[in-house]
Amino acid sequence: MKFHIINTNKTENPACEADMLENQKCAAYFGRWKKLITKIQRDDRVFLYSNGKGIIARGIATGQMETADYKGEPDEEYFMHLNDFQILQTPIPPSAIKQAAEMTVIFNTTMFTFRDSARGATLWETISLKYM
Repeated sequence: MKFHIINTNKTENPACEADMLENQKCAAYFGRWKKLITKIQRDDRVFLYSNGKGIIARGIATGQMETADYKGEPDEEYFMHLNDFQILQTPIPPSAIKQAAEMTVIFNTTMFTFRDSARGATLWETISLKYM
């Protein structure tokens, strides 16, 4: 099991974040970025990260990647539904994410995967205890 932080693309298109929350999914768009979704496996843990806020939701990957049209282009959205989807009562800000994971986390990318699953698990637990 791996842990991933997915950027909600709010800066580029705020409707993307709303779509992810409403449809309980993670997504990426265009080119090499959309293909990152294919690396997420069943039962991986996924955090949704909103620029300017922090982690706003989380869920458990189904492992079934799907595609959709995006901005009039066919199959330019790759997405995966998330089971046990939860929207955090309070977003966990970047500083608290780094503190909980005890490492530097890169937030200005489409997807960040924890190399050390224990650090991702600690972040998952911190959210359960303090942000739900």
